[in-house]
Amino acid sequence: MSKPVDVGDLKEGSYVIIDDEPCHIVEVTKSKPGKHGSAKARVVALGVFDGVKRSFVKPVDAKVDVPIIEKRSGQVIAVLPSSVQLMDLETYEVFETQLPQEEDLRSRLANGVEVEYWRIMGRTKIMRVKGS
Repeated sequence: MSKPVDVGDLKEGSYVIIDDEPCHIVEVTKSKPGKHGSAKARVVALGVFDGVKRSFVKPVDAKVDVPIIEKRSGQVIAVLPSSVQLMDLETYEVFETQLPQEEDLRSRLANGVEVEYWRIMGRTKIMRVKGS
């Protein structure tokens, strides 16, 4: 799920969809309009799920898709070798998601720990461990 937004309204720290991948914007530079053209914006972003650097250059009045991020709370049920079993604290739905790439986050996961996870475009990612 996403919504269209003008390229000129994008800011560092927000999110955008590039190549069907949700990305976190790390740099936005805008050029001034020239004699025969409109102002352009260059956006550099990192993929939320894969960490790959992506960029694009478009006119500031062009539309791009911004992902709708669902921030939810869950409890770790089991830490498996390549994934984590989570239970949503509102719906009590149990599902599996990938282990986070960040080593400090991965080391803090244990059975019964409460985490915040994001659901973006049908995929989930553990963003932080709550408490302690």
